[in-house]
Amino acid sequence: MPDDYGYNLWFLVILNSAIFIIFAFSFVKPRTKPDWRAFGGFSAFVIALFTEMYGFPLTIYFLSGWLGSRFPDLNLLTHNSGHLWQDLFGWQGDPHLNPLHLLSNVLIFAGFILLYQAWRILYAAQREHRLAVTGIYARMRHPQYLGFLTIMFGFLLQWPTILTLIMFPILVVVYHRLAKREEKDMTAGFGDDYLDYARRVPAFIPRLRPNKTSPGPNRPHGPDTR
Repeated sequence: MPDDYGYNLWFLVILNSAIFIIFAFSFVKPRTKPDWRAFGGFSAFVIALFTEMYGFPLTIYFLSGWLGSRFPDLNLLTHNSGHLWQDLFGWQGDPHLNPLHLLSNVLIFAGFILLYQAWRILYAAQREHRLAVTGIYARMRHPQYLGFLTIMFGFLLQWPTILTLIMFPILVVVYHRLAKREEKDMTAGFGDDYLDYARRVPAFIPRLRPNKTSPGPNRPHGPDTR
């Protein structure tokens, strides 16, 4: 077995999955079935990612014939060889410092910042029984979903696997449908106030300048709650 064999490390699979899932849970605090679906999809993605990163390298085994013929000197059973972009682009040095890996770290960090900003505004709005339309919610209607997708895309860029490549577009569709369902609930609860907010503020692509939107009358929820 090679000295830097990086798999069958199931403790690291559990530890890393738990850290990211608990960290995300502390921001979104799911309550309803749609909340749990969104959080569950994110959790499944994270577990699948770290399972291949430290547990069983399914993608490496699946591509071993092609990788072995193209890179005959590559030791496929080492952790560093699991950084496929490093192998495919022929980059030298520490794979954790290649451009795509560094970009992935930025995206993951940005996604968690987005989750935090969304949770902070949403929590305040819920306590005051009003629509959440300030801060990040003045720039987009669904920052929590975008935060989840940004984190997952960052992980996908960092360590692409067959399973996560399949899961990501499915989760994009799931989050889009959850957002549409959520907007129907918000329209039913807030009426014209929410419709006016939705006309002014885009769903997922943030405005560079926030719109000044009236919070509307006191109601019990915010745009990212059901």
